[in-house]
Amino acid sequence: MNSFSRSFYLKVGFYSLIAVLFFSCSGENELEVKIKSIPVNIVIDRFDLKFYNANPEEYIGLKKTYPYLFPAQYPDSIWIKRQRDSIQTLLHAEIKNIFPSLSTIKTDLEDLYKHIKYYFPKVLDPHVVTVVNNVDYQSKTVFTDSLLIISLDTYLGSKNPIYEGIPNYIVKDMGLPYMMAHIVDELGNVVVKTPKDRTLIAQMIYYGKKLYIKDLLLPSSSDEIKISYSKSEIDWVSENERYMWQYFIENELLYKTQSSLSLRFIDPAPFSKFYLEIDNDTPGKVGQWIGWQIVRSYMDKNRNITLEQLLVIPAKDLFNKSNYKPTK
Repeated sequence: MNSFSRSFYLKVGFYSLIAVLFFSCSGENELEVKIKSIPVNIVIDRFDLKFYNANPEEYIGLKKTYPYLFPAQYPDSIWIKRQRDSIQTLLHAEIKNIFPSLSTIKTDLEDLYKHIKYYFPKVLDPHVVTVVNNVDYQSKTVFTDSLLIISLDTYLGSKNPIYEGIPNYIVKDMGLPYMMAHIVDELGNVVVKTPKDRTLIAQMIYYGKKLYIKDLLLPSSSDEIKISYSKSEIDWVSENERYMWQYFIENELLYKTQSSLSLRFIDPAPFSKFYLEIDNDTPGKVGQWIGWQIVRSYMDKNRNITLEQLLVIPAKDLFNKSNYKPTK
């Protein structure tokens, strides 16, 4: 073969490879193009600044405009005292330092809500309200069909001295990269029904469905962000998936209903509780992670199933049809 022929075939091979890559990704790209064309209107209402800077007359107006932020059981004196206490002053200063602008949050919300409206068309453009809530990390975001509340003081970064004393397994996702994932968590609470079935496998698949929603709504996010794991924790569950599953099977735990199983394997925790020497090496909520893999396995094998159908299929049926068999 002469040099011309060799060059010709190399070029053909190169362009063939490019074509294969292009067409293999074209379906996903077409979907993302369609999603990104969906109009959304995101306006961030800085209640946190309005409240902090309000004079007495403005304070009365805020109570009328935002009644859902002023529970009736608390007298005005509580709010007025809180308005200027040392904790509020410190948190506002830190928010100003960490978030000199909310433009990144606005951009992230626009992208997220395009995806939300594609998969859940009935969801409205949100009224986004930012608050300071004394670092209540159990209520970082609040989601309804038309209202989104974001506590900015819970996203100052895991290493921020303000969070000193909060356990690491809680504080590790208290940063901006996790905000959109937390919002999808709240959406999941609305669209995925809490199972009446109290078995461990039902709990696993419940959380697996919620995590799978993140696969669709946050396609650019890593698994670490979606489940609030570190890279080393993702590596651990991936490398030990087969052994964890074997443990659940051999100990006949999948159809047990003891509440202690949720504490051991489902709920956020510094580590999971297999009652083995390796426990301190494990991340918490490994049951959620395995449930996620089961749902992914089901969807891979049932590509004609819509998201709407996925969300209502009973856990037992989904599990049986997933043919989940970890091999790693």
